[in-house]
Amino acid sequence: MTNEVEVTVEEIAQHYSAMGDSVDLLAAGQPAGMSDAEWADTVSRNKEHLSIMIAKDFWTDEDLTAATAAAA
Repeated sequence: MTNEVEVTVEEIAQHYSAMGDSVDLLAAGQPAGMSDAEWADTVSRNKEHLSIMIAKDFWTDEDLTAATAAAA
């Protein structure tokens, strides 16, 4: 018996959109009023999110180039 869970097309689109949000956030840089420590935590969490999502095996023809670059 396998523990694989089928991911729907809609779920893949939601995951891809969330990755785009992380890429955009990282590209925007540290917001005014956010401490360096808070920004470091934000960067760390978003890069981890991207790395986890990039490793998923349900991607089809999505372009993960920006996510891969942002996760580096």
